[in-house]
Amino acid sequence: MKVVKFGGSSLASSQQLYKVLNIIKSDYTRRFIVVSAPGKRYEEDLKMTDALIQYYQNYINGKDIVKDQTWIINRYQEIISDLSLGSTIAEEITRSIEQLASLPIENNQFLYDCFLAAGEDNNAKLVATFFNQNDIPARYVHPNEAGIIVTKEPCNARIIPGSYDKIENLCLYNEVLVIPGFFGVTEDNQICTFSRGGSDITGSLIAAGIKADLYENFTDVDGIFAAHPGVVKNPHAIPELTYKEMRELAYAGFSVLHDEALLPAYRGRIPLVIKNTNNPQQPGTKIVLKHTRSNIAVTGIASDSRFASINVSKYLMNREVGFGRKVLQILEDLNISFEHMPTGIDDLSIVLREKELTSIKEQEILNYLTRKLEVDYVDIQHNLSTIVIVGENMKSQIGVTATATQALSREKINITMISQGSSEVSIMFVIDSKDEKRAIKALYETFFQK
Repeated sequence: MKVVKFGGSSLASSQQLYKVLNIIKSDYTRRFIVVSAPGKRYEEDLKMTDALIQYYQNYINGKDIVKDQTWIINRYQEIISDLSLGSTIAEEITRSIEQLASLPIENNQFLYDCFLAAGEDNNAKLVATFFNQNDIPARYVHPNEAGIIVTKEPCNARIIPGSYDKIENLCLYNEVLVIPGFFGVTEDNQICTFSRGGSDITGSLIAAGIKADLYENFTDVDGIFAAHPGVVKNPHAIPELTYKEMRELAYAGFSVLHDEALLPAYRGRIPLVIKNTNNPQQPGTKIVLKHTRSNIAVTGIASDSRFASINVSKYLMNREVGFGRKVLQILEDLNISFEHMPTGIDDLSIVLREKELTSIKEQEILNYLTRKLEVDYVDIQHNLSTIVIVGENMKSQIGVTATATQALSREKINITMISQGSSEVSIMFVIDSKDEKRAIKALYETFFQK
């Protein structure tokens, strides 16, 4: 059995839905379908989710909502009309969109979630209707019926462990099941969404719950590339990744898959494949527990910008018990999270995202470190980027770090710091943001164009 998730670009128009129909018809094991809300049809278009956010904001602020309702309803109506689905589903979706404006605003912590979830929920009803009209016996299944019971954390819901037993009961249905992504239901029947992009999470939860043979995630690219196509011209697609590698790449800037979506499938030992709705014959990128290939050191290169670094130096720091904890305490007190903390015997650096800092927080950090901890030197460096090379096989091959640093050196790119975890799945370089693209190109040429 396969769980298949279709992203917003795969469901943006009637033309795309016919592609989805053919994909499902081509493989009878594709029985569990998770859908996103309709995405963009063209670059300047509006995603359904963004339209619903605008609708919500105007509703709670007492502004005119007719324009929002009309745009959203017309968007669904256009697809329904193009597919000749009839008036019943059109009327049902219209009522659903209009009824959002009757929900109470005061003391309703889940109101925003209800608006957001409407995109996926109505699209699932539409897709199920489309399948039934085209010789695929299908059933729309609300997350409550599917057993997706979640915590009471608006816009950040997490699955309740006992839900997996309920999800497994989906195997008892004979039809193709169409399930809206992105949200679940709390134990007291409140709609609660996952973080943005959470339809990937729904697909992973269903795959783990039914113990699927494969979780297919259809999007608008042929798979995951070894480097960003916007930086490297025609980078090669990665045929196979491990879950650990995908987690590292997703964290470091790859946005093909929601990083939280990896966990349920990983724990359920379910292989996952990224495929292209517009080119379904391509094999895509398969994400597995363990590599079937052992000769490739570096699998991919990712980068992320807008980082800063707090650099601290104090003579005999290594002998001072609790020094690191005291440094991190000021970050906790200021509600600042950090990403990495490379250290030496007399110095440490804390790498964090620029958005965590304000001028006031920076001054408090500097005052605390100089006056309370009496450090010899401290500064805060801005405009940094992280470059990450990823590959589980690096640990069994000598000289990967040296090869990478030589590649950067040839381009006269200064490395501010290097960090490598004990698992040796990735090596991170912190560099000046102005050198980010040159660094990616240099590393790609070194590891993939030998």
